[in-house]
Amino acid sequence: MLSEEVRDELAAELAQAERSKVPLKPLTDGVPGMDVVDAYEIQLINIRQRVAEGARVIGHKVGLSSEAMQRMMNVDEPDYGHLLDDMEVFTDRPVKTANYLYPRVEVEVGFILADDLPGEGCTEDDVLAATAAFAPSIELIDTRITDWKIKLCDTIADNASSAGWVLGKERVSPKDVDITAIQAVLTRNGEVVAGNQPGYQLGNTAARLLLERIEGSKKKPQQIILPTQLRVRDSVISVNSKAPGADTDN
Repeated sequence: MLSEEVRDELAAELAQAERSKVPLKPLTDGVPGMDVVDAYEIQLINIRQRVAEGARVIGHKVGLSSEAMQRMMNVDEPDYGHLLDDMEVFTDRPVKTANYLYPRVEVEVGFILADDLPGEGCTEDDVLAATAAFAPSIELIDTRITDWKIKLCDTIADNASSAGWVLGKERVSPKDVDITAIQAVLTRNGEVVAGNQPGYQLGNTAARLLLERIEGSKKKPQQIILPTQLRVRDSVISVNSKAPGADTDN
């Protein structure tokens, strides 16, 4: 367990890396004793600071929600990060890759909540009952760690590598679609780069697990959950082949 002083220092280093677009060495290399509790506390230090500066928490993303990703990171549960209003990007506006270090995109299905979810004892049925609609989404992920050389605690501390999000305009009621049969096609400049494979693995489970991880929290209506569960071939696509911070629109 790290001291508050060390947590503050690591949070400040991550915040500075995001502002300056100069990546860091893995936090876990310099502080091998950091654990998951430390990592979430570091994440929250920066989230609280951004909220104090005027940002609003719009929702949460759940990462590492597939068994394959959990095996890769040697964990047995998902992690989570925060979605802020100033992280939103839009379908009709180019996104400057110069604003990020190592941007990638992931195809998602967003859960838009209509009702409160209980933080304790929440079930998958509770999640579906409280969901107003599913929405097509793309999460823009990024890391402030050099070359994506991250371990579990690095990505958690770094807001679960979340950097941006966009929701499509379409809305579908959970009553009108079999979520386990959803398919996706991801294109770049008209070229199909991933998709046409089913494989949505119970994002409501991921949403429920998210609630268990957020201490004392009840998810509020109209908040968004990106479960990071829609798995298509090569669903994580790099969008920047230049050096970190290179000025390119995408």
